[in-house]
Amino acid sequence: MTFASEHSEYRDPATGALVHQITSQPSISHPAYFLQSSFTPGCEELFFTSYRSGSPELYITRFPDGRIRALTHDASIHPFSPALHPDGRRIFFVAKSCVGWVDRATGRTETVIDCQGAQLGECSIDPTGGWLVAAFKDGAQSGLLVCGTDGKGAHRILFPRTVIHPQFHPLDPEWIEFAGDPAPRMHRVRRDGSALECLYEHGNDEFVVHETFLGNTGDLVFTVWPRSLRRMDWTTREIRTVADYETSVNAWHIAPNRAGTRILCDTNHPDRGLFLIDVATGASTPVCLSVSSNQGTQWKKSSYALADDFVRARNSAKSGALSWMEVAADSVYGPQWTHPHPAFSMDERFATFASDRTGHAQVYAVELP
Repeated sequence: MTFASEHSEYRDPATGALVHQITSQPSISHPAYFLQSSFTPGCEELFFTSYRSGSPELYITRFPDGRIRALTHDASIHPFSPALHPDGRRIFFVAKSCVGWVDRATGRTETVIDCQGAQLGECSIDPTGGWLVAAFKDGAQSGLLVCGTDGKGAHRILFPRTVIHPQFHPLDPEWIEFAGDPAPRMHRVRRDGSALECLYEHGNDEFVVHETFLGNTGDLVFTVWPRSLRRMDWTTREIRTVADYETSVNAWHIAPNRAGTRILCDTNHPDRGLFLIDVATGASTPVCLSVSSNQGTQWKKSSYALADDFVRARNSAKSGALSWMEVAADSVYGPQWTHPHPAFSMDERFATFASDRTGHAQVYAVELP
């Protein structure tokens, strides 16, 4: 199934940057999660999730103004799961209890693994392209599912709490970093399940979120919301402040460049738009406005949601129970498609982001300074 181009463009009123609006159909559409790039190598194509068929499916378009082509049909994918394989050809995704991939050129799909009865979160692929990891929840069990991208060597690494956002170390794919939800947050484990440890012991008084690798430095970078942006040495665990929000911007979702010298971020409370932060100095450069609704009551606070908060959210949510993977429409962390989630293109000339400024979340790409 294909659709006509929905592309339009405008100059950002705050910075003058050229912004491409990729989708306009009146349904939810958004790029990949901020831990993944939505662009293919060379920026020739851009893939995204859209609900235009009634359920979340994967689509792709020539950038910036090509026809839109459906890559999955009736799969009802995890909307923030798509991740491009290092071969640049296959896009991996989660659908129900399965991890699969689709060839972006031919549309051929293949199931990698089916964990019948389990819930799977977004997947991440190691830099060699040989392994994938996804968070799982299966009854009372939680943890990491690790397997080869060919489906071989699958095993589970159990963890006593909810797991989200697993990521392979960019320089040493034997290591996986992941978040234990809610606190303490940052953990690591070797791919074979050994050497599991907490990287930073903290309580509910520190709202640590959105940790990721600082490009190819191998260090970690994370937000202590809404106070500061910090860097952790992977080896020594030394923590340094990159930017203090009293003197810089309040970085929210963060996406470092490959060299680890700049960090792309969105902002909230107040939403000042997207920024680039210089890691060496903490100085920030405005990119463009997001004009997103940035929903979620918890972002007004400096602590994680506790059990009572989730109970209140379930009781008040209009669209059903709260999702353990933070994608459902709730009032605690907010519908994720209302958050910009900016991410670099592979050549770092563009950034994708989502905005529901028109009433529905749409896909945007801005040219970077």
